Amino acid sequence: MTMTWALTAPFDTVLIANRGEIAVRVARTLSELGISSVAVYTDADAGGVHRRAADRSVRIGSYLSVDDVIDAAVSAGAQAIHPGYGFLSENAALARACGDAGITFIGPPASAIEAMGDKIAAKATVAAAGVSTVPGSSGAGLTDTALADAAREVGFPVLLKPSAGGGGKGMRLVERDDELADAIASARREATNSFGDDTLLVERFVTNPRHIEIQVVADTHGNVVHLAERECSLQRRHQKIVEEAPSPLLTPETRAAMGQQAVDAARACGYVGAGTVEFIVSSDRPDEFFFMEMNTRLQVEHPVTEAIFGVDLVEWQVRVAAGEPLPEQQRDLTFDGHAVEVRVYAEDASRGFLPTGGEIVAYREPELEGVRVDSGVASGSVVGSDFDPMLAKVIAWGADRAEALQTLEGALADTVIAGVTTNIGFLRRLLALDEVRDGRLDTGLVERHLDQLADPAGPNAVTAVAAAAIAPFVERSGESDPWTALIGWRHGPDRSVRRELDVSGSDAGRVVLEVAPQSGGRWFVRGDSVGERTVEFAGPLGDRADIVVDGVRSTVTVDRHGDTWFATVGGDTWACVEVVHRGNDDGVAGAHGDGVVRSPMPGTVIAVPVEQGAAVTAGQTVAIVEAMKMEHALTTPIDGTVDAVHAASGDRVALDQPIVTIVPDEIDD
Repeated sequence: MTMTWALTAPFDTVLIANRGEIAVRVARTLSELGISSVAVYTDADAGGVHRRAADRSVRIGSYLSVDDVIDAAVSAGAQAIHPGYGFLSENAALARACGDAGITFIGPPASAIEAMGDKIAAKATVAAAGVSTVPGSSGAGLTDTALADAAREVGFPVLLKPSAGGGGKGMRLVERDDELADAIASARREATNSFGDDTLLVERFVTNPRHIEIQVVADTHGNVVHLAERECSLQRRHQKIVEEAPSPLLTPETRAAMGQQAVDAARACGYVGAGTVEFIVSSDRPDEFFFMEMNTRLQVEHPVTEAIFGVDLVEWQVRVAAGEPLPEQQRDLTFDGHAVEVRVYAEDASRGFLPTGGEIVAYREPELEGVRVDSGVASGSVVGSDFDPMLAKVIAWGADRAEALQTLEGALADTVIAGVTTNIGFLRRLLALDEVRDGRLDTGLVERHLDQLADPAGPNAVTAVAAAAIAPFVERSGESDPWTALIGWRHGPDRSVRRELDVSGSDAGRVVLEVAPQSGGRWFVRGDSVGERTVEFAGPLGDRADIVVDGVRSTVTVDRHGDTWFATVGGDTWACVEVVHRGNDDGVAGAHGDGVVRSPMPGTVIAVPVEQGAAVTAGQTVAIVEAMKMEHALTTPIDGTVDAVHAASGDRVALDQPIVTIVPDEIDD
């Protein structure tokens, strides 16, 4: 449905206190409303796409500084601030500072942010309004002993959760009593690093849990409505990666009951604006649901709600902040069809979803009916370790769930991000699982299937990638000028050409391709990971090639950057580098030897619990590296003795930088 709603905003300029895709998305709506947008950026983000999406931009020192944001708004003449999500979006100090500066905050009042920002206080507030809550501890400031006692009273398994913040940071699942002490210490440490507050609560862990949230919007005239639910059960490390609306689990009756409780929760804290009330539901008892928390901001996954209701939630936020009443009553709000969203991250699924980085050398979005892409990057964007690794969101709408999933699969197949490892291939494999297709979801599904989801496709795909990388040489082989032909022209019978590539990716290894021009485009391929195969080209060559490997067709897109070909098939992208032999040199340098423990990502060392000369055993943690405010334990692959410690707590480390060197134990014959 299309809303007609005349804008009478008391402001003509809005500062967007965020970056990336959400800043671009907010700027788009402001432009449609005829409101001037002002972006902010830091030195690390000076080339951000969001600067180009806004009408103007202002440099600030930090996205996390309330003073910097307020000063930027005042200097730009902005009468309002939209916080997006993340950063300061749930910071009551920003909402309060806006009021002090005479600036409209496009979000809830500071009192509501404070009431819902502390999970312990939030549970008490909504419980008083009759909202169902998960059994667990309710006291603030519990000591380690009190937390342990509460966990034992609730009964294992339990969840430890930071009272402040969200996003899964600091959350720990504890299944046995002997795990409690270490889990509490680790959760407190991560909560302090992420939120500056180590307060924890403990809750009963719901078996076969599903994460379902209700979108609410409230105005300043006492109206509160909900726009049904979103299912966010497909997660990795408690971070959502796939969201959909509506949920395939809920009946209309449960939807109505959950929606009413969400409205009650919003009323209980005096909420204004767009927010989300999150519930946990057991697959075994879908009519039983419990309040988890309220996010006092727009959610990353809001586009799926927009897709099925035909509304613009950012526009609703702006209009509510301008003092206008909501345009619809609850009885008038109906949805149509189904929508699914995936989050595209710069991360390596085969390495435990560790953040990646680098320059995006090619970026292409799908152009399909029913598909929307919210993106914060472009070709040439540099992805670093300073910010969250989410690059874009791909959203697909369909008349029903099956159509939405099919459309989304096609959209991901047409998405190309070369130069930076992403999770696109992982997402395609996840969406293809029978459980996902059938709607049999829960928050542990990804972990159970991780081995088959994390690794890229097998030998056929690697072979097709290698062949596609060399395809331009084949295309030029038909040129009449022997000095420009690259297929090994000679005076007399043509000879075959041999090209050797190192292909990145999981166990891809080295691939050798040999072709003779008289073979009619048929290639012989062999390699470390592909065995011996035949390849032929089934269509025009160039940036996009159809390649048949042992009878299986694949479509591969190729982008070249310097001496590297980036080839994408099925959402996975491989980097291919030609091996150049010099004398007895084997070409590209080999892998690092055993015994050197290296950082798997750019980050900060927060602990090195071993010293030079210490004896260690395989699997023992020898360093902890923090990246994107999450801890990663690095273990030794062998038994041995610590020969050298190359980094200390607090040191910044680059990808593959040595941290500890282990000398292996001698093994008797």
